[in-house]
This record gives sequence, C-alpha cells and structure tokens, in this order.
Amino acid sequence: MIIDCHGHYTVLPKGHDTWREEQKAAFKAGTPCPPYPEISDDEIRETIEANQLRLIKERGADMTIFSPRASAMAPHVGDAAMAKEWATRCNDLIARVVALFPETFVGVCMLPQSPGTDMANSIAELERCVDMGFIGCNLNPDPGGGHFKHPPLTDPYWYPFYEKMVELDVPAMIHVSGSCNPAMHATGAYYIAADTIAFMQLLEGDLFVDFPTLRFIIPHGGGAVPYHWGRYRGLADMLKKPALDTHLMNNIFFDTCVYHQPGIDLLADVIENKNILFGSEMVGAVRGIDPTTGFYFDDTKRYVDALDISDAERDAIFEGNARRVFPRLDAQLKERGL
Repeated sequence: MIIDCHGHYTVLPKGHDTWREEQKAAFKAGTPCPPYPEISDDEIRETIEANQLRLIKERGADMTIFSPRASAMAPHVGDAAMAKEWATRCNDLIARVVALFPETFVGVCMLPQSPGTDMANSIAELERCVDMGFIGCNLNPDPGGGHFKHPPLTDPYWYPFYEKMVELDVPAMIHVSGSCNPAMHATGAYYIAADTIAFMQLLEGDLFVDFPTLRFIIPHGGGAVPYHWGRYRGLADMLKKPALDTHLMNNIFFDTCVYHQPGIDLLADVIENKNILFGSEMVGAVRGIDPTTGFYFDDTKRYVDALDISDAERDAIFEGNARRVFPRLDAQLKERGL
C-alpha cells in the first residue's frame, strides 16, 4: 500500500472560497458574517475527482492523508472567533471528502491558532476532529504569518496541546500558512525556513524528555536540515545535547516533498529511512512539468521508486512508517483488513 502523508484540499468548491472572502470583508467592516453556503456532495466530488483523486490513480498511490489548504489556514486574519469558525468550516469539508471517498482519503485537521491566544480552541478542535475520525493535525509554529513572534516549540506555551496530542496518540505535521511578510515568498522561502527553524528549536530544547511519545512530521523534506546535517550534528555537540539519533530522531520524521531526484537521493542517503514518509503535496506549491524530465515536479513516487534502497526500506517509506507515526490510521486500516 502506498500512503501519501501530505495532501491538501487545494481546489475547493467555489462557494467555500467565496464565503471566506465574505467572512474577511464582514470582519473588516464590523458587520455580521453571512451564513456558510450549502455545498452539495456533487460539488465536492467534482473538485476531488478532477484533481487529487485523478492524480492519485495516475501516479500509483492508494491513500492520501488529507488536510485543509495550508496557504489559506491564515489564523492571523481576523480574531480568535473568526479563526475558530474558519477552522471548523475547513475541517468539516475534509470530513465530507473522507465520507465520500473513505478508501482513498483520511483526515488531518487545521487548528484555530489565532495569535495572542492560548491553545484552548486548538485543543477543542483537535478533540472534535479526532471524534470524527481524523488521525492528526497540522500545527503552525508561526501563527502570525511570517514574523515568528510565537515562543519556540519547546516552550511551555505549547504544552497543554502536546498533552492532548499524547492523550489522543496523534502526530502533528509542522506546517505554516500563507506569508503576510513581503520579504518571505510563502512556498519558496517561508515554508522551507519554518521547517528549518522548527527543527533547530527542537534541537535546542529537550522537549522529548518531557513528551517521549510526541511525534512531529517536518514537511518539504525537512527544509534545509538534511542538506546541512553535519551542521546540526555539530550544533548538538556544541550545545551539549545528545546525538541527534537519540535526541530528536525517535520523534521527528521528514516527508518526500522534494521535487527532484537528487534531492530525494540526498534525503534517503542522509536521513535514516525509518524517519522518511512518502508525501507529494500534489496540486500544491509546485504544479508544473519539469522540462528536464517531462514529468510533473510533484510526482514524487517516481523519485522514491528510483532510490537505490531495499524493497523493505521502500515499503517502509511508502507505508510502514506512516502506519507507525499515525497509529489511528493503522487501526483504521486493520479494521478494513489491510
């Protein structure tokens, strides 16, 4: 089985996106938000069948771990009440996709992480979504959208949420949203920078001493981390931290959203294969065809297929590691005899 750990609902029913613009306009004007529109199952089917489902079948995957569009999470827009309602609407839409295509999609939720608030609303939303069958969440380390004013991921500010993650036995993908900082291109700079910053925050602290079963996926191949693995090993030594394999790598995993073969080759050569999960983020940040290969940049299964690794290692990247990191997914699959 081939499980894509990183998928977003990027092409949505028009009514959903239109309502979001109306919600933002109403907040700015200080007027009541209009009611959320009726969206039919057929509208959802049309967006999914023409995009993610078609590409999953064409590229040979079986299942996608699916979450709301990352660039539109934008918890910095509006206030806490607005962020809460937006997260609810987005996560409910994911739940409907999963209900319509249960063999192909499983849900991961976004969180209403409005800047200046604690994690109470996020805890409540995580509980609600897990009750609906979701298997994890996307945790934004910079809810302000590009200014990095939140405390590091090792700070006690985050601990109540981590306690809930441990209680529910769900992982989090570390994923920022759109950038409101013009100095940071969202997908080309901000995402990769945030991935790298998150790893360094975790390296500097001792979070996994307090939460030994906490699990994070750092997407986009881990940002700059694999390319600079020697730097981070050296920094751990200078900071008097344990070696990375015990300090972090029982709890941190990288995906394969790296859009060329040399990048995937480096990832698999530097990072132990037990820490790599197959992911594509297709119909996402990079949607075009690579002129040097004639294939889509985000057709990442091809890169994993081409790795010089054993069949057992490839199976772990494609399936086994995801089932280990997402135990609720593993339980759901076992219920289906898979």
